[in-house]
Amino acid sequence: MSLLNVEGLEVSFVTRNGTSKAVDNVSFSVDHGKMTAIIGESGSGKSVSCYAMLGLVPSPPGRIDDGKALFNGSDLLQMSERELRAVRGKDIAMVFQDPMTCLNPHTRIGEQLIEPLVTHTDIERAQAWERATDLLGEVGLRDPAGAMKAYPHEFSGGMRQRVMIAMALINEPKLLIADEPTTALDVTIQAQILYLIKELQTRRDIGVLFISHDLAVVADIADEIVVMEKGKVVEHGSPEAIFHNAQHPYTQKLLAAIPSGEAEVREAAQAEPLIRIDNLRTWFEVEGRDEPVKAVDDVSLTINRGEVLGLVGESGSGKSTLGRAILRLAPITEGSVAFDGVNLSTLQGNPLKRFRRRMQMIFQDPYASLNPRMTVYDTLAEPLLLHNIVSKKQLDAAIRQLMDDVGLARAFVKKYPHEFSGGQRQRIAIGRALATKPEFIVADEPVSALDVTIQAQILDLLADLGKEYGLTMLFVSHDLAVIRHIANRIVVMYHGKLVEEGDVHSIFESPRADYTRRLLESIPGAALAS
Repeated sequence: MSLLNVEGLEVSFVTRNGTSKAVDNVSFSVDHGKMTAIIGESGSGKSVSCYAMLGLVPSPPGRIDDGKALFNGSDLLQMSERELRAVRGKDIAMVFQDPMTCLNPHTRIGEQLIEPLVTHTDIERAQAWERATDLLGEVGLRDPAGAMKAYPHEFSGGMRQRVMIAMALINEPKLLIADEPTTALDVTIQAQILYLIKELQTRRDIGVLFISHDLAVVADIADEIVVMEKGKVVEHGSPEAIFHNAQHPYTQKLLAAIPSGEAEVREAAQAEPLIRIDNLRTWFEVEGRDEPVKAVDDVSLTINRGEVLGLVGESGSGKSTLGRAILRLAPITEGSVAFDGVNLSTLQGNPLKRFRRRMQMIFQDPYASLNPRMTVYDTLAEPLLLHNIVSKKQLDAAIRQLMDDVGLARAFVKKYPHEFSGGQRQRIAIGRALATKPEFIVADEPVSALDVTIQAQILDLLADLGKEYGLTMLFVSHDLAVIRHIANRIVVMYHGKLVEEGDVHSIFESPRADYTRRLLESIPGAALAS
């Protein structure tokens, strides 16, 4: 008998615009000691399915219309809130996507970690503390005793996610639900967390329900894959069946969108440098530290006209700071940045403003970089008017052209950012960057927060616009598979320094630096190549 057996689950949300069915006749199972992965884009119903069976969907507006969720033979959907509380955190535990929003910033890690143990058992506090410390060691924290006394903000994203996994496992649950636990993590940290979850599942013989939007992530770890689209299960089977013999068009679309393919060979239009960076340093003084933070440390490189240079590295490697320093959005401690022969590091005031028209930036999170009080029309109009690119009579036509260029319906022009999806918002941000007809764009992790199919659309859009406008681009990412899809040449950063530089083929086929090899080994989806 399965550990968890969900049958005919239906969940609706009642809104002002009517009733929307989020989960429609969904069935799946998780066996003892096995991992079932639920895959689908945002809005497919995968997370709602799991939240519903644990009583975590708010009612109203959420409503469970039908179905069963049999856990060890007992129907979770028929349990009272008191009965569910006894199950949650003890027999069924959950790891959420963003550990920073799940951990209390005012409470030390140790206190948060022992809370579920003290709540669900009669264990003495000293014993609970000892067990929690041992568990932090088991999930890979180097100094478990010190970590118990730390606060969440003192940890990196990967370390916080390890704490969340330890908290989920502390009561030795029979079922672990992991909801997008690696989406916000660097590719090397992601590989560590995936390996950790798989290893703990095997060692502790627990069932795992793994939720993700990315098929490549689960390729090597899942025993069964369930694919959801618009609230329905459209396909399920073993990883081998899904990856090598997918039947449903939606599954085939997800597989086709994984950016594992060969880079399109596109030579730079000219071999002359547009950007020349010499011995650049961006150091930050931090109170309480004797040494400055060397975010960018003696970096020299050139970016040729018409090329897409991929800049790759983990969080904290200095790649985003380098991109910002080139555009004078971060301070330059030493060294120089030359744009078309002009030293930007010495420009101030109006001369710098004139150059800003020629260089733009696309940020990682469009929702944070777009003004929520400005319509799309106002957002696109602002740079056009600021730099006197068009007259007010020409403004409407220019904005319509930008909407066409980035693939947004002209009818959307009076909408606000919150009325769009993440992919649509990123298209608006790209339109704003293109408004000044720049020669150079820094794209800082522009697809890392997007579903894999939307990611592919944005990458193709940037590649097409790059050709159409003759753009030179610095494309910043922590994901080498994404970089491979779009770049002509790649530079690798680690701890503020460039550790490797080369064309796409040489970086992927014969990397010289140990760090580059580690990044390549961390790309998920070995099953795709087998």
